This record gives sequence, C-alpha cells and structure tokens, in this order.
Amino acid sequence: MVIGHTSAHATGCYDAGHDDRGRFGAFGGRYVPEGLMAALEEVEDAHRRAWADPDFHRELDELLRDRVGRPTLLHSAPRLAQSLAIPGVRVFLKREDMAHTGAHKINNALGQGLLATRMGKTRIIAETGAGQHGVAVATVCAMLGLTCVVYMGVEDMARQQSNVVRMRLLGAEVRAVRSGDRRLKSAVTEAVRDWVAHTEDTHFLFGTAAGPAPYPRMVRDHQSRIGAESRTQLLALTGRLPDDVIACVGGGSNALGMFHAFTGDPAVRLIGVEAGGRGLHTGEHAATLSAGTPGEMDGSFSYVLQDGDGQIARTHSIAAGLDYPGVGPELSHLKDIGRIEHAVATDAVAVHGLHTLCRTEGIITALESAHAVGYLLELAEHRQIAEDAVILVCLSGRGDKDLAIAAGLLDAS
Repeated sequence: MVIGHTSAHATGCYDAGHDDRGRFGAFGGRYVPEGLMAALEEVEDAHRRAWADPDFHRELDELLRDRVGRPTLLHSAPRLAQSLAIPGVRVFLKREDMAHTGAHKINNALGQGLLATRMGKTRIIAETGAGQHGVAVATVCAMLGLTCVVYMGVEDMARQQSNVVRMRLLGAEVRAVRSGDRRLKSAVTEAVRDWVAHTEDTHFLFGTAAGPAPYPRMVRDHQSRIGAESRTQLLALTGRLPDDVIACVGGGSNALGMFHAFTGDPAVRLIGVEAGGRGLHTGEHAATLSAGTPGEMDGSFSYVLQDGDGQIARTHSIAAGLDYPGVGPELSHLKDIGRIEHAVATDAVAVHGLHTLCRTEGIITALESAHAVGYLLELAEHRQIAEDAVILVCLSGRGDKDLAIAAGLLDAS
C-alpha cells in the first residue's frame, strides 16, 4: 500500500511554524522580481487546491505505486549495526535508492509534474546539481508528454556525465551553465531567468525544499511520504519509534521528507548531516546550518554561506548534490528552535561511510547519502549512541552516478 497524503496526520509531525506568508518562523518568504509574483501565486493556489483534492492524491499515489515502486523498502542492516560495536543497536535504512530513477527526487518531480498539467503548462524547466533531480524531471516529462529543459553547471556535468546522458536519452534538453560558480547555484539562477520570460506556458519544477514560497512547503509535502512510510514500517517491525533519525542535508528535500513525520516526537533525535568538504577550517565545505548566517538567496530568507559583505561563498563537496551554499527555510527554523541537530561529515568521512556500507550490506549508495552513514560511524566511534538504540538512516539515492569518482578514489588508495 502507498502511504498517502493523510498518513502524516497520524504521526508526530507538526508544521514547523509555517504561516500564510510562506514563512517558517523568521525564515522563508518571497524575494523575487515582480514578474514572478503572479506565477508563484498561481503555483501556490494550484498546490493548495490539489493537496485538498482526493482525486489528485489518488492519481499521484497510483503512479507512485505503479511507476515508482512505493512504498520503498525499509532495510534492516544487521552487519552495519554490528560494525558500530555498541550492544543491541539496530539500524534501518530507508531505501529511496530503490525508487525508479534511483533517488527520492522522483516523489517531488511526479507531484509537481501532475500539478503542471493541472495548470495547463506544457513546458517544464528544472535545475540540477548531482543530476538525480534532472533525471527524475526528464522521466516525469516523458511520462506526461511535457517539454523538458534542465539547467546544469558545467562542473557538475563533468563529474555527473552519466546522468547527463540519461536526461538526454529521456528527451530533455540539458543546458550547460558556464556563469558564476558553474554549479548548482548558477543553474538555479539561469532556470529562474528562463521562467521569468516564459511563465505563461512554463512551470519551474524546483527540486529542493528551498527557494521562494510555496516551494519549501510544496516540496516538503511531496517528500513527506519518506518519513510517513518509515514510521509505519518501523512501528510494524519493532513496535517503537527510532531513537535517532539521520539524513544528509543539501537544500533539504530528503532530510525534511524523512524528519517531518517525527518533528512532533521530542524523544526522537533528528540529525541533519551537511557536507564538511575538506574541513570547516579550510572554508572548502558546504555546511550551511553549521557555518552559515541568515540571509537571502534564491528567493528566500534562510541560512546561507556568505562573507561579511553578504556575497555568497563558493562551496566544495565530493557530493555534487550537497554542493550548495544555502538550505531551506524550514530546516533553518528547526535549527533555531533546537528541534534538529546539525552535523558535519567531511569528504573523507563520507568515503568511509560508502566503503563500510558497501562491505557490510552490499549497497553502493550515493556520496550524498554516504555522509549520513559516515556520520553514524563517527557517532558510534565517540560512543554517542545508546545501547539498544534503534537508528533510522535515509539512503536518498544510489551510487551509479558516482562510480567515476569512486574509481578515482580506489586508484588513489
């Protein structure tokens, strides 16, 4: 059975301070050109109507079941748990890597794709970093008969070439972005420029829980089934809630998707693991919650990595999907009210997590998800996990896209 939109209401989630102005506490809002306000209001109205419509959820749930393979597996990981060397610990992995296209991104892409058809849009534009969102959007456009344009920084295209090929095979036009940092931040900027010029027939299918309202809440809504399914599955398997829930954090879509079902359960520790790159002390990282300050970026007020003059910092991560100098407003708010813990895993820690998961559970996960696994290993090493604890980890994507990077790491070892 697919866990539908009503399941979250039976869980411990709450709406994290969201109000009618599109804010989560002090964060969120719309910092966009006047030419986009009407388009954003159209998207917000369409999402509100669709989310209240049982027919929309029926169609979405059927497609997620029949085309995507939901609910995804909750994988008991006894050998990974044994490697932690803490008595009685059980580890469960939410296998979003087993969804069609290989990552959680398809949940939001399919939901927004259906929304676009309801709005009468015939053209979809999207941004992508690691390429998984772009692949998901291209897949949905092929399924629904929509024109697809994906913006991607040339540096990300070079390190995620396999996903560029997949997008093009699926019929998407992949537009290389050579301006700015030539990564995800610049891809977002170019996609917004396109949208400003083509709002009449185009929907911007944004991939993470950031950006101007209504995107943070809309993306969270579509991804919230990750945590809702996990909660139901874990209760059925263990009869209890997890002690710790761990997910990697870039913009925040998989983390919020996993956390949302547990935000109202104060006994459940929620840990968002950011990209520590080469170390916080080097400045070469993408740890926004850990090292950022509040500011405006990509149409929203949230934590961002910036200098004293408000200029956005250049970032680094071995994982392209985490290589972003911002984070969504809801995670920013959850940090400020103390509901989530933010942590950092360096490139080296992530690689250790990847190797350990490969050799204990036979899973080649994405380098993004490897940050969460690597940090779990660090928690165990420092004895910061209780005996008999139940740990839930989100594996947001599979590692096919990172094989060239992994091959280089093996050659260097």
